[in-house]
Amino acid sequence: MGKQPTLRKTVLACAVALLTATAPTAHAHGGEAHMVELEKTLRDFGAEVQWDDYAQMYTLVKDGAYVKVKPHADTAIVNGKPLKLQVPVTMKNNKAYVEEGFINAVFQSGLDQTFQVEKVPHPLNGLTKDEINRAVESVKAAEGFKPGMRFTEVSLREPPKDQVWAFALNGTALTAPRQASVVMLDGSHVIESVVDLKSGNVTSWQPIKDAHGMVLVDDFATVQQVINASAEFAAAVKKRGISDPAKVVTTPLTVGYFDGKDGLTQDKRLLKVISYLDVGDGNYWAHPIENLVAVVDVAQKKIIKIEEGPVIPVPLTPRPYDGRDRDAPVVKPLNIIEPEGKNYTITGDTITWQNWRFHLRLDSRVGPILSTVTFNDGGTPRKVMYEGSLGGMIVPYGDPDIGWYFKAYLDSGDYGMGTLTSPLARGKDAPDNAVMLDEILADYTGKPNTIPRAIAVFERYAGPEYKHQEYGKPNVSSERRELVVRWISTVGNYDYIFDWIFHQNGTIGIDVGATGIEAVKGVKAKTMHDPSAQADTRYGTLIDHNIVGTTHQHIYNFRLDLDVDGEQNSLTGMDPVVKPNERGGPRTSTMQLVDKTFATEQDATQKFDPGTIRLLSNPNKENRMGNPVSYQLIPYAGGTHPVAKGANFAPDEWIYHRLSFMDKQIWVTRYDPNERYPEGKYPNRSTRDTGLGEYTKDNGDIDNTDLVVWLTTGTTHVARAEEWPMMPTEWVHALLKPWNYFNETPTLGELKK
Repeated sequence: MGKQPTLRKTVLACAVALLTATAPTAHAHGGEAHMVELEKTLRDFGAEVQWDDYAQMYTLVKDGAYVKVKPHADTAIVNGKPLKLQVPVTMKNNKAYVEEGFINAVFQSGLDQTFQVEKVPHPLNGLTKDEINRAVESVKAAEGFKPGMRFTEVSLREPPKDQVWAFALNGTALTAPRQASVVMLDGSHVIESVVDLKSGNVTSWQPIKDAHGMVLVDDFATVQQVINASAEFAAAVKKRGISDPAKVVTTPLTVGYFDGKDGLTQDKRLLKVISYLDVGDGNYWAHPIENLVAVVDVAQKKIIKIEEGPVIPVPLTPRPYDGRDRDAPVVKPLNIIEPEGKNYTITGDTITWQNWRFHLRLDSRVGPILSTVTFNDGGTPRKVMYEGSLGGMIVPYGDPDIGWYFKAYLDSGDYGMGTLTSPLARGKDAPDNAVMLDEILADYTGKPNTIPRAIAVFERYAGPEYKHQEYGKPNVSSERRELVVRWISTVGNYDYIFDWIFHQNGTIGIDVGATGIEAVKGVKAKTMHDPSAQADTRYGTLIDHNIVGTTHQHIYNFRLDLDVDGEQNSLTGMDPVVKPNERGGPRTSTMQLVDKTFATEQDATQKFDPGTIRLLSNPNKENRMGNPVSYQLIPYAGGTHPVAKGANFAPDEWIYHRLSFMDKQIWVTRYDPNERYPEGKYPNRSTRDTGLGEYTKDNGDIDNTDLVVWLTTGTTHVARAEEWPMMPTEWVHALLKPWNYFNETPTLGELKK
């Protein structure tokens, strides 16, 4: 299956069309060769083209190919190896020309091994365009389908875990059918269905009671149309000095749940709408229309309520963030080159780098899912993780005012962060040496769409892996390399960068960066010396004249189906303690470890103390010293904002009736393929916790069985002036680290035989 090789063939076909356009001709080896302009043709093909005037040489870079070629030379260097050209590069009128078959000859020469054709499709490959179309056509033909139904999910229904592992490790064919999960919205009602992709049969059709589906992209347009057509809303903004409602930009937000205290009935599909004024500076976020909230019934497409507070003047000072009003310093190029090609291969959707091998696909809700992760230890692939992904996240704000109290965004569960994937810009969002992968997702109409440059894969230098130098002896050191899988999702004003980082030594890092634009509040105070300043900044920081950055949090939870050298695992702990010295000598105290094993799901649920050690261990496997093989769980591995130890809410807040995952950093549950989201499958307007609170309610036994680890990490975001009008990326880090998983330092290499 594999999307990227197909993409390459498509691009090559386009390149052939480009090459056959009218172009100069040149005499070559006794015949006429059809020539085309090098720079334009290669750039249209998607390659980077550089000319070195000193060396009189072109460098061409595309995906895993690094090509050097000189004018008039009959040989090109592809990934460090020579390739004979049928026709040399020809110069005419100070422009370089290549023969029309140059691209195919160079980029399909076989000297670039980055992309490999997948012989047998991996069972976790995402749905192809044809499969999405087949699934949607099948449900549309079903008896229960109605015109106007929209799609919140069209995705792979995963086959049984044991069959997938057997395929990944041994190539064993699956017996389970390939299926699609299709979730639809009928007005405000949710329907789940399953489609057999081979037969096209709908094998399941299940209405879901008391569930509100995701906010879909067309809901944004609906809300804007409702606001634009409302005379009541126009009158409300006119009181705030806005005479042209067409300049009002709306943001539809989920309303949460407050047990009726907000005056909203639970059965309706509602969104709260806050607004901004477009003053022409390209940054409407800097011009909030404060104390004005419209409640929109999305199904009826009308405003059912307008909530207003005291009028606050809209901040009107232009605050462009795109550089239009300033001169940025000019920096010289920083080139990252791989002159001999990549150190990794991508076979379909499976990536192999160093000793790591894993499968990668994009999900419409949680973004990248990394599966069947193994580490080759001395020729034997060992299980590390069956599946890892973002489980869910929440961004709660601490301001109780009318336009803020309900803001606790469940970005993936309410909006679908995969659907909101932001295409990556080479050299900015990812380094020049990155390979960009396109991905396919279905939209709300069920149509398959290709997201260009959805995921970047790249290798980077990450410091010394180890170093030692004895006095008078040669230095012994080694560089650390990392393979990074990067994805970015833009949810309203924030952009979230997710990096999955593979280390040569068996460690897996998970880094999350928050950037974009602060959600700000309009206030009366211009400086902290104004009379209203103390009241205006009670719930945030004055970061500009008349603008407060409201204090909030970014809390992430990762679903990690770790299989540490096998599925039978236990959660264990080591607590360093100080104990009296009982062996004599001048010391009065010692450092010792207190070991423990957590027996049940509720026993395992805990706040993380960075001074302790928590491990997912395999009690059935030992390293050569007899220690159980394990992976260390580190939810907090450093960050640039203060750590969020939990949600900053009082215990009686209604949010705790709906969600539990925010306040504990480690959760461990028995494996259940249906338990995928810490906030539950349908969190929009949920009245109770259908996620981790529900999953752990039966307090299942977790000793020596198949487990899923849920790591919660995050930051408390206290705004500062340096983050306005554009916020530099602020990071939080988590780690999965081998702990007696190996017999020795894994980056030393294998012993010579």
